[in-house]
Amino acid sequence: MFPLFRLMKMAVHQRSRPKLRFNEMSEVSFYCRPWDLDLQLEVNNGRVLTLYDIGRMDLAFRCGLIKALRRNRWGLAVAGGSNRFRKRVHFPSKITIKTQAVGYDERWIYMSQSMWVKGEAASNGLFRTCVTEKGRAVSTDRVIEALGVEDWQPELPDWVKAWIAADEKRPWPPNSD
Repeated sequence: MFPLFRLMKMAVHQRSRPKLRFNEMSEVSFYCRPWDLDLQLEVNNGRVLTLYDIGRMDLAFRCGLIKALRRNRWGLAVAGGSNRFRKRVHFPSKITIKTQAVGYDERWIYMSQSMWVKGEAASNGLFRTCVTEKGRAVSTDRVIEALGVEDWQPELPDWVKAWIAADEKRPWPPNSD
């Protein structure tokens, strides 16, 4: 089940948190709960993806993207991702999710996210995201303009470019064999 109470708590506390620019790093923390665990008594990998969703929403609220979405009747989508898991997270650990937009191209915004426990990275994800309108991706130029972001045109890091190139070689639709 999606952790609606965590999402609602994060949304309610947005007014008391400092605003961010779209390219700044967002951090949101919460505790591992028993319902986050799998049979190995560690945070389930699917739950990690859900917690990353909350991290992206934190950034979206704090940088004004949620207001732009409402104003323009836009939506959000994730169109791909890659995750690296390196440390097990157990109950009742305090988890911090760090989220940052690392760059964009004409269509996609690339988000780097990481999960931290006791100052150590537990996992890291790279996500290809977009803003949508009527089921289609909105150009990132329109999104950046709607956010009022100026002078932010970073070159994508080499590791992101390599991920994009590798993902383009992947067959689609996938083989059914």
